[in-house]
Amino acid sequence: MNLEHARFNMVEQQIRTWEVLDQDVLDLLFEIKREEFLPERSRALAFVDMQAPIGFGEFTLPPKLEARIVQEVSLKKSDRVLEIGTGCGYMTALLAKTTEHVTSVEIIAELSAFAEKNLRVHGIENVSLAVGDGARGWNSGALYDVIVLTGSTQVLPDAFVRALNPGGRLFVVVGEEPIMKALLLSRSAQSGIERHELFETCTPPLRNAVQREQFVF
Repeated sequence: MNLEHARFNMVEQQIRTWEVLDQDVLDLLFEIKREEFLPERSRALAFVDMQAPIGFGEFTLPPKLEARIVQEVSLKKSDRVLEIGTGCGYMTALLAKTTEHVTSVEIIAELSAFAEKNLRVHGIENVSLAVGDGARGWNSGALYDVIVLTGSTQVLPDAFVRALNPGGRLFVVVGEEPIMKALLLSRSAQSGIERHELFETCTPPLRNAVQREQFVF
């Protein structure tokens, strides 16, 4: 396989056509080699428009969704980021490359260790990795400029909204199969929280994600 040709096709045929037009984001996809973050057995899927298995029953997001998230949260060099669901560390790398610092939480210790190795190999040092259950919030005393949940949740816990700095942005996929909605929440000093519905999608839930109350009659 010609990796650079495959990467070019991924960007031009999958990602750009999915309304990812920010050239800085597109350039980042060429700089950070997605296949190098995947387990050896999954590297052939690095450029395919699908979730790739990374072990322990977990998967990456599709490449076009990863890129769209990075575009939607409008990263800045001064941003401090919270990521829930480290996975293999690829999204972590995308977030870290153009921000001040990323705190990334992963519930599976072995995946966190795998991501740490990947990030170290690629010289990405402005990341703090934590092992734990972040599905309902993380480190309530800290505030972040960007929060990204890499798995879906039926209900977005208020703890995440409270953890946004003024001007902060939060990406989350909310709902249940077969239809979920990708949302961008922004904290404005004037009007509080603004909610923008971006697109419909369907992604696996975070482990221990909050579920809607079920009424039994």
